[in-house]
Amino acid sequence: MGKYIEDAKELLGYVGGKENIAAVSHCMTRMRFVLNNPKKADIAKIEAMKVVKGSFTQTGQFQVIIGNTVADFYNDFIAVSGIEGVSKDAVKNAAKQNQNVLQRMITALAEIFAPLIPAIITGGLILGFRNCIDSMYLFENGTKTLCDISQFWAGIDSFLWLIGEAVFHMLPVGICWSVTKKMGTTQMLGIVLGLTLVSGQLLNAYAVAGTAAADIPKWNFGDFQVNMIGYQAQVLPAILAAFTLVYLERFFRKITPQVVSMIVVPFCSLVLAVIAAHFVLGPIGWKIGSAISAVVYAGITGSFKVLFAALFGFVYAPLVITGLHHMSNAIDLQLIADYGGTMLWPMIALSNIAQGSAVLGMIWLQRKDAEAQEVNIPACVSCYLGVTEPAIFGVNLKRGFPFVCGMIGSGIAAVVCVAAGTTANAIGVGGIPGILSIQPPFMASFALCSLIALAVPFFLTSVVGKKRLQADQTHETADLTEIAAGAGAGAAAGITASVIRNQEAQKAAPGTLTAYLSGNVIPLKEVGDGVFSEGIMGDGLAMIPENDTLYAPADATVSVLMQDSRHACGLTLDNGTEILLHIGIDTVDMKGDGFEYLVSEGQKVSAGTPLIRFDRAKIKAAGHPDTTVCIITEPGATENIRFVTGIKGEANKTVIATFE
Repeated sequence: MGKYIEDAKELLGYVGGKENIAAVSHCMTRMRFVLNNPKKADIAKIEAMKVVKGSFTQTGQFQVIIGNTVADFYNDFIAVSGIEGVSKDAVKNAAKQNQNVLQRMITALAEIFAPLIPAIITGGLILGFRNCIDSMYLFENGTKTLCDISQFWAGIDSFLWLIGEAVFHMLPVGICWSVTKKMGTTQMLGIVLGLTLVSGQLLNAYAVAGTAAADIPKWNFGDFQVNMIGYQAQVLPAILAAFTLVYLERFFRKITPQVVSMIVVPFCSLVLAVIAAHFVLGPIGWKIGSAISAVVYAGITGSFKVLFAALFGFVYAPLVITGLHHMSNAIDLQLIADYGGTMLWPMIALSNIAQGSAVLGMIWLQRKDAEAQEVNIPACVSCYLGVTEPAIFGVNLKRGFPFVCGMIGSGIAAVVCVAAGTTANAIGVGGIPGILSIQPPFMASFALCSLIALAVPFFLTSVVGKKRLQADQTHETADLTEIAAGAGAGAAAGITASVIRNQEAQKAAPGTLTAYLSGNVIPLKEVGDGVFSEGIMGDGLAMIPENDTLYAPADATVSVLMQDSRHACGLTLDNGTEILLHIGIDTVDMKGDGFEYLVSEGQKVSAGTPLIRFDRAKIKAAGHPDTTVCIITEPGATENIRFVTGIKGEANKTVIATFE
């Protein structure tokens, strides 16, 4: 009998019984269910269970947080329920039954574009830099650019286009690869298909509009002809072609005898997919994509552009919460392909700034709250640099009113932005650096809009929040006044003595945790995962790695390993304290690619022992943050744990926590 048999029976009943479970799996800390009827799950009773630390629903999965012992719990649950466990990918596929058509489309788009975003952002930055040196007339009385007066910078400009062209003109190659990767078919065939869409033999998509119909090259098959047109920078033709290849490969693999499968499947799949792409799907996808971009462009430039801008600017931040914002990537890219730029993306960058300014308002309101500032300041900085999740989830949504104030400021800035016709050359870094992707004639208007996005949310948050936080501030002020009055002239000496005593206490503390990586140490609240940031699993901290090896923070025994994913491990100290070290967010999706265990389960390790080697580039390429958390999942005999954050940690040297 397993340790968790009774708990497993209890949970089985609370989730609606065996008949309500479509699929079940687990990761490092959570049971992951796909329920046939999610409403049958009694969440209140589940969360009241002693073994359960919390629960939530995400992308159609009902997840129950168990902790480091989830593997043992899972095994007992499978034994009790009689259900055969499946992989996490199978759970994700099964979870689609709890998603509507729109949610499935958005999820698919997000998974397709996520691996491409780093390259697209890089391309946007390069185009922005090229704008500054080849399109801004800053020299010789405003008549020449930097490239005009310097051969060196002209050479740099030409060289950088090598990367810009690879990112944007060759985008269909990346899309086809990403689709085949997501769908689990042959990625090389996807790459070849993408290359056929942008081949140099074809008329470049950017040249089609300026070419007379009679001059467009054609494949002549006697009875009919097909235009030889490329699909550079086109999104929908690439997506349609790639999914066609996926389903053709699956079809031929199913019907083809194994003995000739290696020859028949790739040949038939690729040839038919290329024919379909150029004869049917490409032209159809082009027209659909152009129609969508035309509608959006009409909304941005037409009679109702002010209303469109106000609405888009106001609702973009909520779209981030729902995941619908991923659709904007495809629309932006289509606008760039059709109109040589996008007026949508500047509004997105302004929304980033507005939410950051709402946090800036909270920084002002909570300027005497040191604990709050540990979250507020980093969230504000990251938001201004285009990463909104820490600001939205860590600060603004918790209070509510800063989020709304940011939405209002974003809407106002968007109206001015669209009224001025502000256009970006490409998708770039969001937030304030977004100006680098703006076309030079519109940089001034974007700067003005940025000021609006800075000022309005800050003002509104400060005014609205003053009343809401006044009681807390009054209480805080009273406490400080009392302390100051009691301290008198000896306050400075007393404070100094207190600091010294605290430092001595830390040095004398019987237990310490050293940095398990090299990099910045941040509070747990800044981690972009609710399970960790809300402390559901336990208290702790996180580090943003600058190296590729995870080390043991203390002498311990390796208690838990995830052999399939290799992205995390559990340690047990001699005093019974259990620690979870988890590399990245949702990196279990990578199925161990880029991770290597350097220890075995049950092995005794010393502080500084290498535990896991990981590939940061692969983590980021997969679209996951590499933030690595350290959670005290079970305190054991540990008392008075003190975490040290807001510092730069050096692996195996810097003390990041002390305890008694």
